[in-house]
Amino acid sequence: MTIFLILAPYGAYTLLMLVTSATMSVFVASAICLATVALDVVRGRSVKTLAAGSAIVFAAIGLYLALRDPALGPLGVKLSVDIGIFVISLGSMLVRRPFTLQYAVESVPPETAAMPGFLHANYVITGAWTAAALLMAAANLVLLYVPGLPLWSSLAVAFAARNSAIYFTKWYPEYRQIKYGAPASAMPNAR
Repeated sequence: MTIFLILAPYGAYTLLMLVTSATMSVFVASAICLATVALDVVRGRSVKTLAAGSAIVFAAIGLYLALRDPALGPLGVKLSVDIGIFVISLGSMLVRRPFTLQYAVESVPPETAAMPGFLHANYVITGAWTAAALLMAAANLVLLYVPGLPLWSSLAVAFAARNSAIYFTKWYPEYRQIKYGAPASAMPNAR
């Protein structure tokens, strides 16, 4: 369920980009991010860096489209979103609070969160998401500068990168459990 809420704004944005304007797509995605923030607040949970940061990224791109350059193409919008997510993910690690840590701490018992490898594991998982965002941005950048490439090539890279990060997020806790004997619940989304 957590992974669905995390990815919902991006799924909605991607689907809406196929059927409506980029401006509408990013504003709806921003609204969904804000709804997930509100849901966390109502449930008494912390405001997540990824959700709040994504709301800002989507809203900023929407405002740019609405006020400055409505002709920015879909590829430019996708590249902007990917760069924004990359900055959020990398930035969370640089300030020593990997964004996955907030989700993980809320989904495991306190004694699991206090385990020595817990923080390291969250750096590794956040690193996987950072790499996925970088790959998606690179694919869009290549498509911008090599216009002869088919659009599906960028979509294939995005699909593979995102799904690899999802798989890794689920696999890595099990790997750590086997290797170090830590409980499976020591990692986010292990339940």
